[in-house]
Amino acid sequence: MTDAISNPKTDDVDALTLDAPPNADDGDELEDSDEVEDSEDSEAELEADPNEDPNEDPFADLPAPLAAAIRERGFTDLTAVQHAVLAPEASGKNLRISSETGSGKTVALGLVLADALLPKGEGDNDGNDNGNGGQQRRRGPAAFVITPTRELAMQVQGELEWLFSRVRGLAVEVVTGGVDIRGDRRRLSRRPQILVATPGRLLDHISSGAVDCSDVAHVVLDEADQMLDMGFRDELDAIVAALPAERASHLVSATFPREVIDLANRFQGQALRIAATVHGEPHRDIEVTAYLVGDDELYPALVNLLLLAQGRRCLVFVRRRIDAAELASQLAGDGFSALPFSGDLSQAQRSRTLEAFRLGIVNTLISTDVAARGIDVPDIATVVHADLPVDVANYVHRSGRTGRAGRKGSSLLLVPQRAERRIRSLLRAAKVEASWGAVPGPSKVHKALIKRMRRDLHARLDVLEGRAPAEQGEELDLEPITDADRDYANKLLSEHDPAVVVATLLHMAKPPLAREPMVVTGPKPPRMDRDGGRDRDGGRDRDRGPGRGRDVQRDGKRGEWRDWSGGFVQFEINWGERGGATPGRLLAHVCRRGGITSRSIGPVKIGRRSSFFAVAEDVATDFATRVAKPDQRDPKLWIRRAGE
Repeated sequence: MTDAISNPKTDDVDALTLDAPPNADDGDELEDSDEVEDSEDSEAELEADPNEDPNEDPFADLPAPLAAAIRERGFTDLTAVQHAVLAPEASGKNLRISSETGSGKTVALGLVLADALLPKGEGDNDGNDNGNGGQQRRRGPAAFVITPTRELAMQVQGELEWLFSRVRGLAVEVVTGGVDIRGDRRRLSRRPQILVATPGRLLDHISSGAVDCSDVAHVVLDEADQMLDMGFRDELDAIVAALPAERASHLVSATFPREVIDLANRFQGQALRIAATVHGEPHRDIEVTAYLVGDDELYPALVNLLLLAQGRRCLVFVRRRIDAAELASQLAGDGFSALPFSGDLSQAQRSRTLEAFRLGIVNTLISTDVAARGIDVPDIATVVHADLPVDVANYVHRSGRTGRAGRKGSSLLLVPQRAERRIRSLLRAAKVEASWGAVPGPSKVHKALIKRMRRDLHARLDVLEGRAPAEQGEELDLEPITDADRDYANKLLSEHDPAVVVATLLHMAKPPLAREPMVVTGPKPPRMDRDGGRDRDGGRDRDRGPGRGRDVQRDGKRGEWRDWSGGFVQFEINWGERGGATPGRLLAHVCRRGGITSRSIGPVKIGRRSSFFAVAEDVATDFATRVAKPDQRDPKLWIRRAGE
């Protein structure tokens, strides 16, 4: 959640209208996920004037130490939400901020907290505060900032530390779960003016007397909707009960479903709403594409989309922690640089994983929704909804991980046919325009990658030959051509056919793929019984695990049924029940290793020590060639034709 002050080259402040987001209701299908309007007596509302002329010095109204720190970071203006909290109408008010990650909300909160931390008159003209950060006679922190996850707490601490870096004696500390509590005592002994914390750990310290709440003048609930989703309601109520009655209470949330508004009304009472999130508007830099896929083609579809991303940072969302681990393992086995990111990891593992993702050592992260709240990587190129979002709020939180700080991003949804109606309704409610299409197959993947390589080549040539500004060379990580390079190039062109030289170099320049693209055929027509009627579940949600309880399967090319007794080849694998084999796990292994989808698999019989399965005759020869090679992930498992 790295907050940024806007740069006029990348941010259009006027385009971010500070207004209340419309009700998310757009049809009856999303009633449970609709946001609701706050009660009229609990809040006023602040709108920015889009026609207001910018000041010559946009930081003139800020305390000198904060203005100096902001200039030092290279920023030239405030974001819309930062301007809004400084408006006269917001002074001294409880603030209810609707704002997403990347909007500058943490710095905005710091500007609000400065009122309590920097008494009037402190701060000299050179931007250095000669006071002691409002520390006079304090028994405990002046401000609490409460966040749902440790990663987010660390990010908030980092933002506030640089913002207040020129205020002498002002400390910002963080206490969270998942780490040794003895370290907290050392941090608390520094008597921080701002304490950033997760709810459970903060309540522990309040209950033990390690944290004195009597001087708390401001308390902030950051990402309140996520804290409620994670079950922190009781902890939040207990923390609020321990705070002084005379305090300012601020709440930040990307979305305001009914339960968040109920919390806000109890927590704040009278509040001023600053609505900097308007559904659809924050996604102007995000291209949204929905792909219709067959239930048994989710993995092949994901593989092809990741191949198209070609090394760019991708964040793949799943719902369950076990899915994150299994999918990351399967992708890694297919050659992708992928790691899981979920609550199953220790805090140290999560920190290492996030750092590897940030540094580009790993470019694909498979994450649960809860864990993703701690991901602060501004240049994530693509978000993939492998498991679909459950509501508008879920979609907004996920997609907000890309398209940040003026960068373009992509949000890709893998939509089984049975979920198409719900997702179309969800996107309408979110005011998001999406293009719908089919997942690219092997031919289109290869063509797209070649087209991208050629486009990059022309961009580099334009810079080197002076047709494009030199600044673009930095974006392309372009190194200057040396005299030795030119001499060797001239030598090659004089000794060989220039077309052959260039064609050879182009072939060599093709980046290696993690694996070959997979065949995808798209969703099947509605399943029909033998009498021509719909199957008894009406085409509704079925077990997504492929290959369970099937003795027959539709051909997929036409409407008739396929009889598994003919047209198939039996294979054996030395993996059975005693080794943990299940139909779903076995099919995942077989499809990955053989480069086929479960549509080409017939009946599966799990034995005690080995298992048997059928492969469609038209792909059996190629399948047998592929699986004859030892598997890098599971070298002890062999697959052979039955009876060999």
